[in-house]
Amino acid sequence: MTLAAATNENLANLSNTLIYSAMAVYTLAFFAYITEWIFGGRSKIGRTAAALTSRTETKAPDVTVQKGGSTAVLERPKVVVRAAAGARDVPDGPGAHGGDAQGDLYGRVAVSLTVLAFLIELGGVVARAASVERAPWGNMYEFNITFSTVAVGVYLTLLALKKNVRWLGLFLITTVLLDLGIAVTVLYTASDQLVPALHSYWLYIHVSTAILCGAVFYVGAVSTILYLFRDSYENKLASGGKPGQFATSFLERLPASASLDKFSYRVNAAVFPLWTFTIIAGAIWAGDAWGRYWGWDPKETWAFITWVAYACYLHARATAGWKGRKAAYLALLAFGCWLFNYYGVNIFVSGKHSYAGV
Repeated sequence: MTLAAATNENLANLSNTLIYSAMAVYTLAFFAYITEWIFGGRSKIGRTAAALTSRTETKAPDVTVQKGGSTAVLERPKVVVRAAAGARDVPDGPGAHGGDAQGDLYGRVAVSLTVLAFLIELGGVVARAASVERAPWGNMYEFNITFSTVAVGVYLTLLALKKNVRWLGLFLITTVLLDLGIAVTVLYTASDQLVPALHSYWLYIHVSTAILCGAVFYVGAVSTILYLFRDSYENKLASGGKPGQFATSFLERLPASASLDKFSYRVNAAVFPLWTFTIIAGAIWAGDAWGRYWGWDPKETWAFITWVAYACYLHARATAGWKGRKAAYLALLAFGCWLFNYYGVNIFVSGKHSYAGV
């Protein structure tokens, strides 16, 4: 049987159509999220500033001075105490809609469109797999479309678990559209069979866990970036500064910096054991395919560097008590290592994994 005969072109074309259709619906969801934030911006804001003011400004007791049979009362100036980073007791923002009913309606529309686009894209991934009767992650194009599908699935799962993560929606959909745009242009590869070395059940185990880990690491990275902006906003308020109207309207609706910091830590900590398993599974597969478990191939090396970076981040949080910006920078460095392993190694570096193609 020839390679052409082994590929179902009808299903391959259906997959392409579904991926483009998903991009169209994601675009509608993107505009719905934008509208949600715009209408939310009309809501009354300033709860963080009020909370910081009430907890950081304390009035010292009056000083009574007795002189010549009369009493003089001297008022001491207010003492402003700045809370430690990550330890402020400020309320979480209400979300992207900012408490505005009309904004909330657009947010619900945006989530509904995200669900529809997710189902369409999932159909495209399944059709791609069916067209060649194998796992749909044999090259970077297939990895991209599967990765973006799983990332959206993680977001929707958190929403289904009643987690207040709708603030992730706009940033998620923006990057998903970028990811799919790169996939269908630069990285597109026609549906085809794999080289013999990839015909293994480890393809289903090793690569699928790598995709899931990347999707969760991505969610953690987005929340870390937003933490840095929100923390700067709270710092400015705590020191008596006045942020711009746009920054206030946007950042006031996010969770408090301490909540974002805790969320990103929990997300990264939860998926780290699975990333460890991913590396172990890859080593076992390498032993079956190449006769050695570890050979410092570029993909193996950067997978290990990523593991070390996340291990350092989690260790620093657990033992050294690192919180706040230092931990956030380390978490972003670790995600940067994952991204380079994902894109940089495949595109710029040659190694035993290069046969998967771009």
